[in-house]
Amino acid sequence: MLLIKNGKIYTMTGTIYEKGYILIENGKIVGIGEGEPALESGDLNNKIDKVIDAGGKYVLPGFIDAHCHVGMWEDSTGIEGDDGNEATDPVTPHLRATDGVYYMDKSFVEARENGVTTVVTGPGSANVIGGQFAALKTYGKTLEDMILKEPVAVKVAFGENPKRVYGSQNKMPSTRMATAALLREYLRKAMEYKQALEDSKKEDNKEKVKFDAKLEPLVKVLNKEIPVKAHAHRADDILTAIRIAKEFDINITIEHCTEGPFIKEILIKEGIPAIVGPFLTDRSKVELRNLSVKTPGILSKAGVKVAIMTDHPVIPVHNLWLCAAMAVREGMDEEEALKAITINAAEITGISDRVGSLEVGKDADIAIFNGHPFDIKSRNIITIINGEVVYSNDGGN
Repeated sequence: MLLIKNGKIYTMTGTIYEKGYILIENGKIVGIGEGEPALESGDLNNKIDKVIDAGGKYVLPGFIDAHCHVGMWEDSTGIEGDDGNEATDPVTPHLRATDGVYYMDKSFVEARENGVTTVVTGPGSANVIGGQFAALKTYGKTLEDMILKEPVAVKVAFGENPKRVYGSQNKMPSTRMATAALLREYLRKAMEYKQALEDSKKEDNKEKVKFDAKLEPLVKVLNKEIPVKAHAHRADDILTAIRIAKEFDINITIEHCTEGPFIKEILIKEGIPAIVGPFLTDRSKVELRNLSVKTPGILSKAGVKVAIMTDHPVIPVHNLWLCAAMAVREGMDEEEALKAITINAAEITGISDRVGSLEVGKDADIAIFNGHPFDIKSRNIITIINGEVVYSNDGGN
């Protein structure tokens, strides 16, 4: 048992304990509240193995990067560690992030040193359908130890990237029309495949369905087991993503959502969340011409559920807190910015049953700061993942 006491605890459920405690056992939160935990039968004090006095410190759920490529483009390497885009086929839904992640990448270390305990990582946006994202803890002795949920989504991409990659190869797609057409084609094939699988289970049908690795993950999308994670910057690309999602009755999240403020009413009407970023970068291509740090604040104030991403390695994952802090400086409500890297990020990516807030029954993934996490002078001093202290740099503070 681990006890954290005397901390200012942001549960991200709407409750802040000014001088609270968290009790952890077997990697889970088993108690939380104001003051001290009540003694129970068997004398609780005799069960506690370690106590962390968080007096004067801020205790929060571990941060979640809802869209990044940690481990897919390895830190400090070239082609040897570049495993994010299989740019030889525009349709690759059967690729899995976990087969490309280098779990010993230094970025995982830097993430947890800065309070990031979960990364939702996966393939890039070269392909119309790029593959499957996974949610990973930022600490583990093996990749299998780190997997929180796999898959969490199937990545698709609209706009410039598929056009540029395959247009330069004189292959389809070289236009936005072709990108949409390919996506529709494979979703339709998946519908037929799904129907064939269902028919094959009927007693009077002895016909076996030939396994199709590309269509299997798309059946999960059609069944709404996982959403489509749609890379879309421009308003027209966002609308195309929404149009196709409605045609096939699938769940979708808009990734980047750079021009989301132009169509925020539609995002609200359709109930579609946005994972915004990276916005601490230059406008390196045409579809980024309306890039703004104000975007997450504009969308959240309008009523869109917003998470903030780094798109690592575009912005290093350990600067997730800085992205949220900059959004606050440019008009986003402070609590909403905290939600954007905790509970909102968890809910949008489908992992809120385990992480994103400090509640009894959830994973004990916790970051302790020596000041408010958005203060440039503050530092994360303790990171806990699955109830284990995986980083400590108290320095006597």
